Amino acid sequence: MLMILAGALSLIAAILVAGAAGYVAVASHVRHANTYWFPFAIAGAVAANIGYTFAYREVANVGRSVKLGTLRAGAIVAAGFGMFIPRGGFAVDIEALEDLGVPREEARIRVLGLGSLEYAVLATGALVCAIFLLLDDPHAQRAVTLSWTIGVPAGTALALLAVRYRKWICRGRLKNVLGPPLEAITVVGQIVASPRRHGAAAFTGMAVYWAAEVFVLWVCLAAFTRDAPSVTAVVVGYATGYALTRRTLPLAGAGAVEALLPFALTWVGYSLPAAVLAVFAYRIFNLWLPLGPAAVALYHLQRRTPDGSETLAPDAEVGGDDRDGHVVKDARSAHDVNR
Repeated sequence: MLMILAGALSLIAAILVAGAAGYVAVASHVRHANTYWFPFAIAGAVAANIGYTFAYREVANVGRSVKLGTLRAGAIVAAGFGMFIPRGGFAVDIEALEDLGVPREEARIRVLGLGSLEYAVLATGALVCAIFLLLDDPHAQRAVTLSWTIGVPAGTALALLAVRYRKWICRGRLKNVLGPPLEAITVVGQIVASPRRHGAAAFTGMAVYWAAEVFVLWVCLAAFTRDAPSVTAVVVGYATGYALTRRTLPLAGAGAVEALLPFALTWVGYSLPAAVLAVFAYRIFNLWLPLGPAAVALYHLQRRTPDGSETLAPDAEVGGDDRDGHVVKDARSAHDVNR
């Protein structure tokens, strides 16, 4: 039922945007598509999941004695990128961290910290690319490039100030509203403070994730445009159109991404007919192809540990790739993510 709803939302959004672009123009781009690019998109989608897995593992592990193994982290990431959880992949993340013994409020803060890490890496890349566009590309709208060149430094400064004075800011009723997001930024700070143990892997993994995601979109644009797309323009267009990531949005953003991202690409110089087709193809690799691995991963997460199994050793890795001889135990499951 969820897949039918997501499919309907995606298709309706694509049809409406294609109508705005002109069906004749869209059909012309389809006839002249260079489909030999698409196998490269599959490789990019796989690389994105691998990168996110390493970033997720470090966010889960920082400051805790029980370590999340790479295999289980990969299963959680794959399940979260599916459309099987109506509230989005972050619901899977919270439940999975609770399975590791993380208190629910801390699990929520760590998941928000994962989101903060996502935006920190993406915004940094968009800032650099926006500066290049502002200097060298007359096709990109200045309102878009200026919003990144001004907004990212200003937003970073405000966020750091808010974290510095969070005890004063989070008083009274604001504590429940602003407290968790500000504490989430401190999780990123913990990662930065331990570059060898967590920081390098977390930031590298997230950078690989975003680079691979942008590469998939770049490949899809290349298939429907005659020239190789500008990397800087694709990065800024992608970051602008993805106001929320597919892991945070319900149903992985089905419908919303198809409606917004094509227009964001036009703001950096691409035609709407090519953009709507590129986004439609991108979502096949980004949303629909991962459903198989997501189903398998969710099944794995829902398996219960047999009664009477041994308790988890203090420094064991959870997820089947412990190399130190500790007892390995599957976490209890993500069986209640829909609750």
